[in-house]
Amino acid sequence: MSLISLIIALLLEQWRPLADRKGLVSQAVRFADFLQRHFNAGERTHGIIAWLLGVVPAMLLAILAYYLLYRLSPFLALAFNVLILYVTMGFRHVGHYFTDIHWALKSGDLERARAILGEWRGSSCERLNAEEVARLTIEDALAASYRHVFAVVFWFVLLPGPIGAILYRLSAFLNQRWANRGDTELAAFGDFASQIVRLLDWIPARLTAIAFAIVGDFEDAAYCWRTQAAKWPDAALGVVLASGAGAMGVRLGMPFQAEQSPVDRPELGLGDDADVGFLDSTIGLVWRALVVILCLLLLLAIARAMS
Repeated sequence: MSLISLIIALLLEQWRPLADRKGLVSQAVRFADFLQRHFNAGERTHGIIAWLLGVVPAMLLAILAYYLLYRLSPFLALAFNVLILYVTMGFRHVGHYFTDIHWALKSGDLERARAILGEWRGSSCERLNAEEVARLTIEDALAASYRHVFAVVFWFVLLPGPIGAILYRLSAFLNQRWANRGDTELAAFGDFASQIVRLLDWIPARLTAIAFAIVGDFEDAAYCWRTQAAKWPDAALGVVLASGAGAMGVRLGMPFQAEQSPVDRPELGLGDDADVGFLDSTIGLVWRALVVILCLLLLLAIARAMS
């Protein structure tokens, strides 16, 4: 049932992306801010309580609904799984940024590409050149595909019903919302959410990196993963980006000029500087890796059915 749910949700999301995703996000923002406002007293314990209240009830309600629907009809349980995946998974809700930047760079409209990338990242990109715009776009696309597809797929398959998808997406969202931005009280409050995401990311990030290596340049992907990933601030994304860059033969990371001052970052990948051609390679890499994972799930389903 997991594989069928995944395939239907992926096809549905590609055919008709969720129209009111911004509405759902705004509701989630209000909920996360409500928990922070009422529980954040500058201690880690308060962050644990807020995380439990934000994530565990949703998981319990989801698994209860799933099994109640399954008792009525397996098809209702399947439809519920698809609905949860449709809401929690999907690259298309950020894919329009990638597509618009791609077309802007292809047509030579660097100003428009900068503006779209700035909207996507939430910061000014007016000082970036074409290579830097392409490089950051590739990084954001790989990160989004991991956060919104590969990690969600892993936890959905591993845990019963739809609770894995809910666990990962809510945990990632709360971690992002409660991230430390120089506030010592928020740092203590968000520490538990950050720790949970690091644990949830450990296995799926490496499986995603392996998938990228299989469908790309395996030797370079493995080399970049082994020698460069640990230098990236976010450990999970370091693994994903280093492997993806090596698999495509493109150089990612590296410093770039932000609005106020240069941003110093380690280099990831090998080979050529990023350009428009590598944007096509990025989409191809993500889809090939996803097909490999779905084929593996199919083989596991067949083996389970025959055992």
